[in-house]
Amino acid sequence: MKWLLSILLLCSMCGATELCAQEAPAQDPKQESTAPWHSMPTTADDNAKRAKGVLQQAIQALGGDAYLNIHDREQQGKGYSLHHGRPTGPGTVFWSFSEFPDKERVELTKERDVTELFLGDKGYEITYKGVHPADEKDLTDYLRRRKFSLDVVLRTWMTDPNVVIIYEGNAIAAQHSSEKVTLIDSNNEAVTLYLDTYTHLPVKKTFEWRDPADRQKNLEEEIYENYKPIPGGVMAPMNVTRYFNGDMSNQRFFNSVTINQGLDPAMFDPNSGWDPNKPPKKK
Repeated sequence: MKWLLSILLLCSMCGATELCAQEAPAQDPKQESTAPWHSMPTTADDNAKRAKGVLQQAIQALGGDAYLNIHDREQQGKGYSLHHGRPTGPGTVFWSFSEFPDKERVELTKERDVTELFLGDKGYEITYKGVHPADEKDLTDYLRRRKFSLDVVLRTWMTDPNVVIIYEGNAIAAQHSSEKVTLIDSNNEAVTLYLDTYTHLPVKKTFEWRDPADRQKNLEEEIYENYKPIPGGVMAPMNVTRYFNGDMSNQRFFNSVTINQGLDPAMFDPNSGWDPNKPPKKK
């Protein structure tokens, strides 16, 4: 029963495809489309194969095995918070260090004297005042975004046999001709990816969640732009924009991205006293 909604959706899509194929007028052979156009699969098996094929193309475009085997990542840039699409301040420089699947350290300000640390399902804020648990709402929001993050979807959801993957056809996303694929997990939580028709790189991701306070659904979207090759054979988006219920809520512009450099374990220990402004001790 828990897959009933997904199956009904897929069946209705396939039925609609057959009906459109019967009723669509013949195309003038002299007219050529400037964008590749992919017809909808007409069976559930073909749909699943097409969906997985499109996602595999995306993984290959991101770097293939090099992308799937990223162990750690360092990003440096500047971020902006927005409210109803308007900046709330001048922006903040940051350094982000992460180890897949569930460790991240974010150092804020030019002095790097404010740190947000996330380890598994726990979060901490580290300042000159010491170490304190992260704000409960901030931690909940972070854990939700991590669950639906692009890395987790392509590296974890993709390999889960309980996840239903549905090809939803052609779409325009972030001004890109794209193919749309939705993944639904065993809890009926869904995430939708839009993959560029030409490059196969992800250009947009969306997911919904219900607020436990007012029971209203919220829509979160993320746009990936300005992909660049980085050492290690991986493509990385240098601009990432997040939307909340249609309003721009956050922008990040990366100056540098590096992978698999090997991070000091002390960086992920909230009580280690790690100081980014001091050179590491020689072994």
